[in-house]
Amino acid sequence: MAEFLKGLLLSVLTEKCYEEYFEKYNFLDGPCMAATLSKGLGIGIIAGSILVKVPQILKILGSKSAEGINIYGVYLELFAITANFAYSYVMGFPFSAWGEGTFLAIQTAIIAASVLHYGGSTGTAGLFLATYTGIVSALVSGFTPTDVLWTMQAVNVPIIVIAKSIQVITNYKNGSTGQLSAITCLLLFGGSIARIFTSLVETGDFIIIVTYCVSTVANGAIVAQLFWYWNVGKGTQTKNKKKKKHA
Repeated sequence: MAEFLKGLLLSVLTEKCYEEYFEKYNFLDGPCMAATLSKGLGIGIIAGSILVKVPQILKILGSKSAEGINIYGVYLELFAITANFAYSYVMGFPFSAWGEGTFLAIQTAIIAASVLHYGGSTGTAGLFLATYTGIVSALVSGFTPTDVLWTMQAVNVPIIVIAKSIQVITNYKNGSTGQLSAITCLLLFGGSIARIFTSLVETGDFIIIVTYCVSTVANGAIVAQLFWYWNVGKGTQTKNKKKKKHA
């Protein structure tokens, strides 16, 4: 039993940190505290990512509409997610540093297919899913040159800005956030903040750290719009109720 518990702990801790915590009882070792916190955050983010976009998917399916969701913004976001996890996988970074990308990619692909389907292009939605599956297989197969994957990751920075800007502009033009899920947007924002720390500790990869910094700012802009249009909507509803009373 003791060996089983040790093996379980070593899946989260390094040998050095296990020794510091459970043999020397030094629970205040700085590097180990940072590494453990990072690993814990990473596992938490991955666990949360399994369902992070499910509220968005359910909202689209429930309303049978993808109104307010810009398909080009979804495509660009999917590219950014895919480039990130494919690059991290091939570079051999710990799964805890990028694992949520796999789940986010699956859910984002479903959202893209749903937008196409409810936009009247069911055939295109099926073709899109098949093509995307083939592209991902090629990227993680080991046959794609590392330089290509690094370039894709580097391109992520402007792509994230463009993708989120498209959605921000769409929200502004519509005067609302449409079928965007507040829960999903808030989780993405919180996750990107946490990923800055975990990337610093677990990868030290400059381009990935910059990507998450930019992603945090971009996700924050959409979260700000959610609160803004929610308040505007509440104000409009209050005014309408007053008008009905005076009528």
